[in-house]
Amino acid sequence: MARGGRVNNRFRVHGPDEGGTVNPVIQDVTDRITERSATSRAAYLARIRRDGEAARAKGPARAHLGCANLAHGFAGAPADDKLVLRGVGNNAAKPGVAIVTSYNDMLSAHQPYETYPPELKAAVRKAGGVAQVAGGVPAMCDGITQGRPGMELSLYSRDVIAMAAAIALSHDMFDASLLLGVCDKIVPGLFIGALHFGHLPAIFVPAGPMTSGLPNKVKARTRQLFAEGKVGRQELLDAEAKSYHSPGTCTFYGTANSNQALMEVMGLHLPGSTFVNPHTELRHALTEAAGRRAVEITAHGSEYTPIGELVDEKAIVNACVALLATGGSTNHTIHLVAMAAAAGIALTWDDFARLSGVVPSLTKIYPNGQADVNHFRDAGGMQVLIGDLLDEGLLHGDVMTVAGPGLDRYREAPELVDGELVWAPVTGGSSDLDVLRPVAAPFSPDGGIHMLSGNLGRAVSKVSAVKPEHLVIEAPAKVFDDQLELLRAFEAGELDGQDFVAVIRYQGPSANGMPELHKLTPPLAVLLDRGQRVAIVTDGRMSGASGKVPAAIHLSPEAADGGPIALVRDGDPIRLDSAAGTLELRVPAEELARRAPQGRPLSDAQWVGTGRELFAAFRRMAGHAEQGAGIFGVSGAESPDHGPGLGFLAEAGASHLETGAPVGAQHAGLAR
Repeated sequence: MARGGRVNNRFRVHGPDEGGTVNPVIQDVTDRITERSATSRAAYLARIRRDGEAARAKGPARAHLGCANLAHGFAGAPADDKLVLRGVGNNAAKPGVAIVTSYNDMLSAHQPYETYPPELKAAVRKAGGVAQVAGGVPAMCDGITQGRPGMELSLYSRDVIAMAAAIALSHDMFDASLLLGVCDKIVPGLFIGALHFGHLPAIFVPAGPMTSGLPNKVKARTRQLFAEGKVGRQELLDAEAKSYHSPGTCTFYGTANSNQALMEVMGLHLPGSTFVNPHTELRHALTEAAGRRAVEITAHGSEYTPIGELVDEKAIVNACVALLATGGSTNHTIHLVAMAAAAGIALTWDDFARLSGVVPSLTKIYPNGQADVNHFRDAGGMQVLIGDLLDEGLLHGDVMTVAGPGLDRYREAPELVDGELVWAPVTGGSSDLDVLRPVAAPFSPDGGIHMLSGNLGRAVSKVSAVKPEHLVIEAPAKVFDDQLELLRAFEAGELDGQDFVAVIRYQGPSANGMPELHKLTPPLAVLLDRGQRVAIVTDGRMSGASGKVPAAIHLSPEAADGGPIALVRDGDPIRLDSAAGTLELRVPAEELARRAPQGRPLSDAQWVGTGRELFAAFRRMAGHAEQGAGIFGVSGAESPDHGPGLGFLAEAGASHLETGAPVGAQHAGLAR
């Protein structure tokens, strides 16, 4: 790789790159979002600009605390940092940087963060600032809780993390933040929390993926063999342990690695830092560089870059494009809506649908292929992907980033030259066309995620791993009110030798927290391999783990809110057409009108254990999947009608349906 670009950890100054003429559909979607969000975004920007102007005028935030407040803020600091925090001599002008960490040593992805605080503190100190660990946020592992009651807290944890991040930053000691998080709900939660302090610059600091382990094809096959009873628990555990074997992010392209890719394309990572393995020299150099950069972009330097200005409509569209182009986690059709709302931006599933029509599928990373994220990185990774999307007008180049203005600088890759961190332009294309392809020769002409609509509601379908012949299915429904019911039916042989659409309902945000239903994939994949035509329709989640099984997920409105899925009976014909974007219950409308909903979610009295009872309020407040499935409204909105999760006044233990809350009515104004 040629040397050049940015040298000695400094970012060269140049104007934003337009990346060529922006595709007209990309521009039109951006314009629609901007128009739809005008009121809320303006109110949000007015608030953070007021705070930003005050910060620039007054100097470091801590200097304006009362003496007792400030003394509490530095009482436990090391002696040298205490002098800075106290403001003795020339130290009064040194900015303070908050470290908000999701470290725990149970999660492989977050274990590397154990050593980050001292590294970041040293880097910030060298750059002329002072850093403190402002707080921690919870980080649960969906891999551990999969198929268990704890998974029913997973989606709720995103909003808990946002609130925990806000608590960390609420001390008003800080002029920037360094956010340490990787997986599933952790990055979206940190993102939402940081945007509520939008006048502060924020840099996300990744930990990187573990090195490649057992090939994904072997792991998937072992899971299917276990589901068929052909191998035992020890063989399965050996395969899983060889797949998930060391510190670092799991290497498949699920929500964790989708998070990381989106943070880079949004300009919230340092360029090229996303998929560098933990505990390497380059990883340490990038971590230190993030600490130094956080000081440079505070309101007290010449490159003030508040996160609330950086995350604008163009950045949100760029994130959607990257998600579609890489066939990323379907969880982000929920998370990105909630993340955008935190910046006063109203993103809808219609926006995803329109973008999917022009954004091609450019990667094959497990579960969409056999490669993992290390192979993707080695094929050219984010630099090649971003560069090609910019050249083809599928990304907005004229955006702010933590590295400076313009997404063009994210074409460059970091490397160590004589111990110095430099960035060099990546001028070639993909080195492995089985993993990463250019826009001119994609794996598919449209995005890996499709939106579905019909008389059952609206849903999401991940098509990037589904064979073309499985994109359309019409078959009788088999209805389950719990995923364990389906697993028992499989084990009893009740699903053998027949085509069907498995309907798993009462799995939405206001029913039981919208758990991921990963455990359904191996048995249904077994039936698919036997020649049966099977599919899934659910108001729950499956991330990217539906794999080769066609699935309509995140169905909205959910059964607990009176969605039509509650009217489905065994044997009803359902047509799922992921190619055309339709989902239809083939039952006459007059027949449906005569039906009453069947089943119901667990009451609060039943929904207990594993701490679930602590989250009963979340069940009552959670918005629909299509509106982000959260409890927060759109920042800057003038009315509760603008935001998910607002406007419900429920009795304890009551679902939205029981309160008579209008299904979807609270968001009708955001649809277009």
